[in-house]
Amino acid sequence: MIRHRLAALAGVLAAATTVVACGGDTGSSGSQAGPPQPGGTLRYGLSGAPTCSDPAQSGTNQTIYVARQIVDSLTDQDPKTGAITPWLAKSWEVSPDAKVFTFKLADGVTFSDGTALTADSVRDTFDTIIKLGAAKAQLGASYLTGYVATTAVDKLTARVEFNQPNAQFLQASSTPQLGILAAATNAKPAEARCAGDNIGSGPFTYAAYKQDTSVTLAKRVGYNWGSAVFGHQGEAYLDRIEFTVVPESGVRTGSLASGQLDAVSDALPQDAPQIEATGGRILSTSNPGTPFGLQLNVTRGPLRDPAVRQALLPAIDRKQLVETVLGPQFKPATSSLASATPAYLDQSARVTYDPAKAKSILDQAGWAPGPDGVRAKNGERLSFAVTFSQVFAGNQAILELVQQQLRQIGVDLKLDLVSTPEAIARQNAKDMDAGYGNSTRADGDILRTSFGLAGRNLNARGPIPEFDATLDRQLATNDPAARKELLATAQRQVLDNGLYIPTIELSQAIGAAGHTQDLKFEASARLQFFDTWLSGH
Repeated sequence: MIRHRLAALAGVLAAATTVVACGGDTGSSGSQAGPPQPGGTLRYGLSGAPTCSDPAQSGTNQTIYVARQIVDSLTDQDPKTGAITPWLAKSWEVSPDAKVFTFKLADGVTFSDGTALTADSVRDTFDTIIKLGAAKAQLGASYLTGYVATTAVDKLTARVEFNQPNAQFLQASSTPQLGILAAATNAKPAEARCAGDNIGSGPFTYAAYKQDTSVTLAKRVGYNWGSAVFGHQGEAYLDRIEFTVVPESGVRTGSLASGQLDAVSDALPQDAPQIEATGGRILSTSNPGTPFGLQLNVTRGPLRDPAVRQALLPAIDRKQLVETVLGPQFKPATSSLASATPAYLDQSARVTYDPAKAKSILDQAGWAPGPDGVRAKNGERLSFAVTFSQVFAGNQAILELVQQQLRQIGVDLKLDLVSTPEAIARQNAKDMDAGYGNSTRADGDILRTSFGLAGRNLNARGPIPEFDATLDRQLATNDPAARKELLATAQRQVLDNGLYIPTIELSQAIGAAGHTQDLKFEASARLQFFDTWLSGH
């Protein structure tokens, strides 16, 4: 049954949760179709329903694909270099201690309700995210760790202050979760902000929002303050974008091939011939951040033993996971950061498949095989559960194969499939042996968010002085080279302490029709529709 399910899910690509957010091999659907033609409606098939229309509360890729288009950020991030570039802020200064960030805003920017962008807008947006808190604005709140206040120095100068060094904040200011929203939106309670009428200064606005069904965006007439990373200035080319939720991959592919849709999320490798036969293509890029993996609760059961946690690293055949369950655009994980992340450190040698090494570690630690092949020590079986949800459709098939691989070294892995809300609740309560997931962000500070004592800390760990000091120091330096070295050290320490067992890296795969031009990935592997246009419409 397991093998049958693996075969059925071979090549699966789906929307992963992004609990916290430079892209990898970014690409676009541009072609030799001549100069861009303005106008037309792009019909896009989402693989899952957006969870909320509010950029500040966005988490999943399908949600961010929509919400990103209606909001601008203070800065942007170049997907090719990882450099932070101007957007709503023309320039900025960072204090030597990385506690104070002063942004000079562009003049003449307005929100879609006609109100002007000012330093007060920045203050109100950030203050509101703090009020929403981590339960609602999980990513944005994590980026504002240590937030003190935003001061409007003058109409177009905003000074953001923290009570501790926060070098990651400059990159965080490029994310949609910290995108600047109008006063009318900031005044609404959290639930009301999910109804589709959020007001930003972005190149598109909400025209209609039907939860779990569809979203329509309309071009913002007069938009003329795009990011320096954008391919052109002025208004977006498209008049409208119609997002439709189409969970079934075969229906999405068929609708793309038949011309009913212009682009779709999560194109399957086996569907490529059908897409390409009609002149379409599949675009893919790797997600930055933490790869998929098991985050181990170091206070429960046999996972209390550091030797058990170390034995799990060489016990998983990551290449087999990719080849059996996924497809060629996926990569085996090789560190506690994905390879598309700035400051990534290749630790392939530490996660090379070596079941003999895994058995030797367990033998030396006193975990002896029992009659059923499962090891035990002092009467305790080497058994633990991994809690996961199906926000990524490949999760169950991957973990079933991991379960088989671990059984070969005498580990009994139990699969605990729950709903996404229950998974989040269990994570917040630290009520699990291990959790399985990933987090997308184009900055190595995702390690602090995921593993820091003040972060999610699904490991339920206590102080690890050397690791904690590294995480703090990378926040306190503005020197990119020094910060890169610190993040390299942090990646080693995650594995040294057995906090994470990486499996595979997430990738995005987008099916695009032949007439869909310049559909681009931004730095965190999400879609940017500003430069997209339709030929022959």
